Amino acid sequence: MKVVLQKVSKASVRVNGETVGAIGEGLLAYVGLTHEDTEADVEYIVNKVVHLRIFEDQAEKMNFSLKDKLGSLLSVSQFTLYGDTKKGRRPNFMEAAKPDQAERQYQYFNKLVQEAGVPVETGVFGAMMEVDSVNHGPVTLILDSKDK
Repeated sequence: MKVVLQKVSKASVRVNGETVGAIGEGLLAYVGLTHEDTEADVEYIVNKVVHLRIFEDQAEKMNFSLKDKLGSLLSVSQFTLYGDTKKGRRPNFMEAAKPDQAERQYQYFNKLVQEAGVPVETGVFGAMMEVDSVNHGPVTLILDSKDK
């Protein structure tokens, strides 16, 4: 499982011109799943997302987590995180999980974040989406459950 995590001042996602998810201060997570991912991979990443200390304290040190800051998460499914560009000019997405498996684990990810006490907004799984965000810092991190 891979997640591209961005600290944002605000973020929103639209489908067919309609806003389906929006947050203020918090994190924007692009969530990618591979066919090898298990519930343990999802749980590992959720723990990182919720508790990663990337928000500044009064001394401008990154000492607060999303949960400490009482921020929100905008979760957007992103199978292209498993795009392989080693050969040719067209990405190969063979490592991405099949839609039914990916959607189940994506929903599990969102459920666990909410159960951890973090408000979650989402895009629409499998839809063509437009994402707007104001990256704060900027702070962008890549989390991979295979890097435990």
